[in-house]
Amino acid sequence: MGIGDKIKNKAEELGGKAKEAVGDATDNESLQAEGAADQAGAKAKQAGEAVKDGAKDAGEDAKAAWNKATN
Repeated sequence: MGIGDKIKNKAEELGGKAKEAVGDATDNESLQAEGAADQAGAKAKQAGEAVKDGAKDAGEDAKAAWNKATN
């Protein structure tokens, strides 16, 4: 995963927190819900990217172990 995607996802999460805070301050339930949804979406993307990063790392570790074992 690229650093740009990580930054974008974190920015989306922070934007959701801001929306939710404004919704709390103004007693706007719709804005609160929208902010919470934005945060949940961003966190889901971050979790998916973490899984991809972990799988990539596992693949690299397996390749290194294979190379070590066969050389």
